[in-house]
Amino acid sequence: MTAPTRLRAEHLPEAMGFTVTEPRLSWTPPAGSTTQTAYRITASNGWDTGRQESAACTTPYAGPALESRSRFEWRVRTWNTDDAGNETPTGWSRPMTIELGLLHTSDWTAQWIGADEPQIPAPGERPGYAFTKTFLLDSAPATARAYATAHGIYELFINGRRVGDQQLTPGSTSYNTTLQVQAYDITGLLRTGSNTVRAVLTDGWYRGTFGYTRDADMYGTRTAFLAQLEVESGTGTQVIGTDGSWLVSATEITVADLMAGQRVDFRMADGGRAAGRRDAPALRAAVVRPGSHEALTGPIGPPARVTQELAPASITRLPNGHQVVDFGQNFHGWVRLGRLGAPGDTVTLEYGESLGQGADVTRDHLRPHDFRRPGGFLDAGQVDTVISSGAPGEVFEPRHTTHGFRYVSVQGMREDLQPGDVTGHLVRSDLQRIGTFSCSNERLNKLHEIVEWSFLGNSCEVPTDCPQREKAGWTGDWQVFVPTAAYLYDVTGFSRKWLRDVRADQWENGVIANISPTPGPAITSAEFMGFTNGSAGWGDAVVMVPWELYRATGDASVLAENWDAMKRWLGFVRTSAEAQRHASRAAASPTPAAHEQYLRDTCFHFGEWMEPDGPEPDLFAARTADHGIVATAYYRHTTLLMARIARVLGHHGEAAELAGLSRRIRQAWETEYLDASGRVTEPSQANCVRALAFDLVRRQHRGTVTAQLTSLIRDAGAHLGTGFLATPYLLPVLADNGALGLAYELLMQDTGPSWLAMVDRGATTVWELWNGIDADGNPHQSLNHYTKGAVVSFLHRYTAGLRQSPGSTGWERIIIEPRPGASLTSAATSHLGPHGLIEVAWTLEERAAAHPAGVNNEKDDGVLTLTATIPAGTTAEVLLPGGPAAVVGPGTHTFVAAAGGDGTQLELMRSTL
Repeated sequence: MTAPTRLRAEHLPEAMGFTVTEPRLSWTPPAGSTTQTAYRITASNGWDTGRQESAACTTPYAGPALESRSRFEWRVRTWNTDDAGNETPTGWSRPMTIELGLLHTSDWTAQWIGADEPQIPAPGERPGYAFTKTFLLDSAPATARAYATAHGIYELFINGRRVGDQQLTPGSTSYNTTLQVQAYDITGLLRTGSNTVRAVLTDGWYRGTFGYTRDADMYGTRTAFLAQLEVESGTGTQVIGTDGSWLVSATEITVADLMAGQRVDFRMADGGRAAGRRDAPALRAAVVRPGSHEALTGPIGPPARVTQELAPASITRLPNGHQVVDFGQNFHGWVRLGRLGAPGDTVTLEYGESLGQGADVTRDHLRPHDFRRPGGFLDAGQVDTVISSGAPGEVFEPRHTTHGFRYVSVQGMREDLQPGDVTGHLVRSDLQRIGTFSCSNERLNKLHEIVEWSFLGNSCEVPTDCPQREKAGWTGDWQVFVPTAAYLYDVTGFSRKWLRDVRADQWENGVIANISPTPGPAITSAEFMGFTNGSAGWGDAVVMVPWELYRATGDASVLAENWDAMKRWLGFVRTSAEAQRHASRAAASPTPAAHEQYLRDTCFHFGEWMEPDGPEPDLFAARTADHGIVATAYYRHTTLLMARIARVLGHHGEAAELAGLSRRIRQAWETEYLDASGRVTEPSQANCVRALAFDLVRRQHRGTVTAQLTSLIRDAGAHLGTGFLATPYLLPVLADNGALGLAYELLMQDTGPSWLAMVDRGATTVWELWNGIDADGNPHQSLNHYTKGAVVSFLHRYTAGLRQSPGSTGWERIIIEPRPGASLTSAATSHLGPHGLIEVAWTLEERAAAHPAGVNNEKDDGVLTLTATIPAGTTAEVLLPGGPAAVVGPGTHTFVAAAGGDGTQLELMRSTL
């Protein structure tokens, strides 16, 4: 036993610039412990909890009141008991530092500043600006901090050195209500005498083009920068804030746009560098902009960083002179180019996910529709250019745009690129990996790998649908994938940040916007971006995402902070169900049946969306379509979850009311959408899956619906037919209802639509369409959409066999139940939960192999050997073929059982702590 680890504040490993005055603190018990009985926290500001008798591994800060700029370190030790009941104290954990930023508007003396732009260039053609200030220090500082944010994307430099390693600051939020401020320790960057601070500012999410519609100026038409440097020395505090004394100039960034790309001309000096050059652009006074400090907040999620560098897999020069760099992996970010050619040479970089005619990069499949010109398409963007100045060591790294790509077509480069000249940078929110999976089938391992890469490519600042065409935080996508993501990565802080935007973007009538962050439906060029909001399965994310985070962490605060938004959403849904009837139903019967008040059959809904053999999506037709079978199912599911949430939060009266409403909706769904024999009246794989997954049918009908589902699958040639919403539930529903073999048959299906067809066609991320690369090698739509990848939860929960017990949160109670199939001979998974690392690994051996006495050898199914590691403070129920459950506590345990389930007693071979 050593000491607690993984100290966190507000679920984040870094706490610089916080504006939360009572942060929630948490830790993970040391490996090798059994049960925590008490803890003690001490802090450098004098806070000492003393010994607290508690098994909880989380507590709110309760020390001296925290003010602006407060800084302290905290550490924790615990007392734990072993199997014999002996209590032992641990050592002290490593300390974690928490430092608050500026809490009050009165803390700010800095003013918003911007560039004078007599004429604002067209969207996608706007340059960057540099803001500089030179100041004197009489002595080296004892401590110094910089607080900075922007309407746009900024980078900060002091004395020519970049401040920090965060990217795309201040990050993507709903800027009308939330604007993150970054706090930096700049002590080591300052010196006695003259110092220069410089900021580079570009459009970013604030006023750049964005999303499928490429709308611009979404939050304003003018960019602005705000910074305040506070320097402590022996003579006092010196404050250098942005104001009218700062100077502004052009930069080498001639264009920067998140969608279109970035253009750089290194021949242009930038005002903050090489002062005195004859070609330096004119310096002029910055313009003080009107601006508020009310929306400012400290970090509420993990920052974006370059988390991995990728070397080229190949570089090919084509007959047209272009050089195609293949990184061998589709990802999100940019490249770093260290060879730029001779002075004045222009090099163009065109980024794409696929190759087209002539083996060059194609972007055609990523072009969005131009809703201003029906039938037309917009340019896909993702093009950077750089003009060399010829200066030694000149490097191009376009940090004011991002791209989704595997390939880069380098055009205009006369010299042959070498592998060391170009590097791919994966840019994403800095999320810790907490889950793994592997098995004996390499194709399934590859599937798991491409799902992970797809998520990493869509986890920059917010959970996006795709990293190239839209980069938008679609609610439905995250609702579908968050259970999988929360198993593989620590997404709690990331999701809480996004949910804050979801709440901010909620309409007055309770509608949850389809996309967050968003400035609102009025700021769009396309009508559909307004009327499609409020769809079932998308708006329900405000309930389903917090619930999944609560299950993963055991932290009920994520439920509490979203409870009012949930109720407002449910209020909208309930009103539309009770006050409106679909026109076709009203035409068939002027008088509604009693159950119809619980049917949600009006308003726009995406429906199942993108079913493989379904009709082409038609948003305008969907405005009047009857998607009641889908929307009512989500109405039932949301009320059921909210009843559970209300109980967790202690709202027992509301819990009872919601539970009753949920039962009535379920009965209405059965009445409307099941026939007398128990079959779904609108037969589709998705509708049958939802009926079983959301418990919409009574026990006596589950067998009938399961048989209907399996028949539909067989009729499709053992291919899936589910779309966007139901696919994550398909294999679990089959496994839980007696069709495990069919679940594996779908999983291992070679021909499309199927997951392994993607693998076999060379996918390195999950495609938006099942035929993202068709049989002729042609790309279609986005090749990086993670939602279909939610299938890998089946590998974690069923193949490897690790899942959380019903009713458990924070992985306190675990079920381990491997359910092998598809001729797999081994599987392993791990998950780092709040209490520590859970590991499960099993192997399946033929009867000829040696196995322990007492194991029945009559069957030919082999022997399954399982090893499980259970962390402190948790219990696991182990379910293997051949016997009753075995309940074990912390430690490492090994079991053997006959794989065929022949009734042999499950045998515990060994157990160690």
